[in-house]
Amino acid sequence: MNIQWMTKNLKNRIVLSAGIISYMLLFFLRIPLSRVIGDEGLGLFAPAFELFVLTTLVVSYGMSGAMSGIIRYRVKRERYRNADKVFKTAFFMNLFLGVVMALFLLVFSSWIAEILVLERLSRMAVMAAAPSVFFAAMIGIFRGYFSGYGMGVLTAHSQYIEKIAMFAGALICGRAFYGYGQKVAALYQVEAHGYAYGALGAMVGVFLSQVIALLHLLLVYVIYSGAFKGRPGQDNSRRAETRFEIQRMLLINLMPLSSAVVLSNLYMIVDQRFLNHCMNMTEKGNVRTVQWGCYYGKFAPLLGICAAISSLFVHGLTSKISNAYEREEYRSMRERMGRAVRNTSMISFPAVVFLAVLGKPLAVICYGRATAQSAVLAGWLSKGAVLIALFSFSFLFGQILYKMRMIRELFLTAAASFLVHLAAAYFMTQRGHMGVDGLLCALILLFGIYMVLAFVFLNRRVKYKPDWFIGVLFPLAAAAVSGLIVFLLNKLLSGFAGATVCIIVSLLAGLFFHIFFLVILRVIGEVELQEMPLGFLFIALGRTIGIL
Repeated sequence: MNIQWMTKNLKNRIVLSAGIISYMLLFFLRIPLSRVIGDEGLGLFAPAFELFVLTTLVVSYGMSGAMSGIIRYRVKRERYRNADKVFKTAFFMNLFLGVVMALFLLVFSSWIAEILVLERLSRMAVMAAAPSVFFAAMIGIFRGYFSGYGMGVLTAHSQYIEKIAMFAGALICGRAFYGYGQKVAALYQVEAHGYAYGALGAMVGVFLSQVIALLHLLLVYVIYSGAFKGRPGQDNSRRAETRFEIQRMLLINLMPLSSAVVLSNLYMIVDQRFLNHCMNMTEKGNVRTVQWGCYYGKFAPLLGICAAISSLFVHGLTSKISNAYEREEYRSMRERMGRAVRNTSMISFPAVVFLAVLGKPLAVICYGRATAQSAVLAGWLSKGAVLIALFSFSFLFGQILYKMRMIRELFLTAAASFLVHLAAAYFMTQRGHMGVDGLLCALILLFGIYMVLAFVFLNRRVKYKPDWFIGVLFPLAAAAVSGLIVFLLNKLLSGFAGATVCIIVSLLAGLFFHIFFLVILRVIGEVELQEMPLGFLFIALGRTIGIL
């Protein structure tokens, strides 16, 4: 029975966390892709992929969320005809949005490449993103439909299928097109053509993943549509809703959330433009694409994966917090908020310290010893590791705002933090010519302001007072001391062991001492240790030395 409960609990977590795990896969994709098409190829792929992500946040994520809530409300009240009309109305609305956005990318691909991001050779990849956006719009419709009918498992499965297909497709097509591009480059005596074709191939792989995901959803829709045929006969609708009413409801639900999400993810394409202009102004334009490819393909994924793992461990608590708030169980809600803050601190703080300390061996793994790129990457990791904690807390508070339907506050938070980032990035790169260091400072401001504003808005509603010692200071102290141990071990091993051995041994030792210090400081006890892998070892150790 216990094994069955654990298996069911694991499946539920995998389904509920499909969005975060998919996000991690997107980050992880960039690392092998940079080896397939090179840092320069990834620098040309970045604007196309970011534009694809931004548009799908509206036509896929935004519309899916908007229509699922409206359909769910009607299905619970057995208003099946109106629910079916919501699906049909949303289908044609998203079809129109998908066509418009795809045509925009297609028609303005030259302007986007040459003016918006200052990467002329990224035009082919941007054009390849256009059909991907159209198919993503159709995917969003069916995901919203299944979620509205309470079949979120099917939606989660489609997300995993899409990301796995994207992972394989981008690598395979990227390699194939890069090989062809090298022949074109040899013909025209321009090496950059090979990278441009590699970026095009990667976007073709993204397009194929959208086709596969849509075919999967269409197949599932055909299979399950028979189960819904009899429901309109049981319809309890008092009146038939008009298409105008449904369109209005969809737009009211779509626009605020989509705007907030787009503003929260717009910084990457803006930062590429700022960096490219800064590199051109400082006469380093010949290496700007390579530098952005390193930043986008190695630095950002390492931080993003760590932040996503941290967010994964608190994602489930956000729903419990909002549910307790709706039931007016304020004491339970505040206890769960305290637990969520503590979990975020316990996971994100050591990730910050360990990544900053192990930046050099990680860079060696990416580029090899004694290279200019490895030194640059190690410096970025040391300076930017704090973004893991800032993002993790921003995600936590932002998710609670969203699930408590505080969309206005969420939009204000996203808008204010983005505007500050925009101003800071402009002055630090265009006026101060600080390059990537300027972008890192601007990103720290973005997520720092986002975290503070979201917490302030949330605190005004729920009157939550955190336990600063157990929730923040003690986990920070444990991370700092374990980080010092990791630093000393890394120094000791780096003289005779390889970078991989240094990382594995240092991380294992650092994690052990971090958990051990958390037990000593009473941040976690036997209950929490029993839920951890190998937690029984710490329980036995704690009882032996008398701290448990």
